[in-house]
Amino acid sequence: MRKISLYIAMSLDGYIADNKGGVNWLKGQDENDNTNKSYSEFIEKIDRIIMGWNTYHQIVTELSPDFWPYENQITYVMTHREEASSEKIRFINEDLNEFVIKLKKEKGKNIWICGGANVVQQLMDEDLIDVYNVTIIPTILGSGVRLFKKGKNEIKLSLVKAKTYNGMIDAVYTRRGMLYCLNVKKCCLL
Repeated sequence: MRKISLYIAMSLDGYIADNKGGVNWLKGQDENDNTNKSYSEFIEKIDRIIMGWNTYHQIVTELSPDFWPYENQITYVMTHREEASSEKIRFINEDLNEFVIKLKKEKGKNIWICGGANVVQQLMDEDLIDVYNVTIIPTILGSGVRLFKKGKNEIKLSLVKAKTYNGMIDAVYTRRGMLYCLNVKKCCLL
């Protein structure tokens, strides 16, 4: 069965955006260091992306206004707005949790929860996220959009792997008791 993966970056103090929703601070300590390969490894295992309206809007107006960066995946934008869907971008006005459960049962690669905080929190409240891949950026914002808000339940996780590069920390966690495969030959119960 497909896994639901959160892949996101946050400041050292737990924010995914500053007070104005900006993400220009999402850089390592050396802004010219591009040694991170975790994203390219991660995206190869993904064929569906889920995001909220604010994340979608920020991508198309600020981060990548000239092209859609996820052409190899189908993106679902959770919104109450009436928007015309395309082959690669589908606007969904359904219960998020029910939609994710249905999507998870379909055949295919894993599903990426791209953001934002409201989407993440709804899925955490129902314990629907299988893998938490969080990059900690060496910046303290002091305030902004918090990634983890007060949730309904405690969620126990196990660390699968961690690595550092350019002052950042990539940490990958799964729900405890879940079978997790680092590669085809090595799987373990966490």
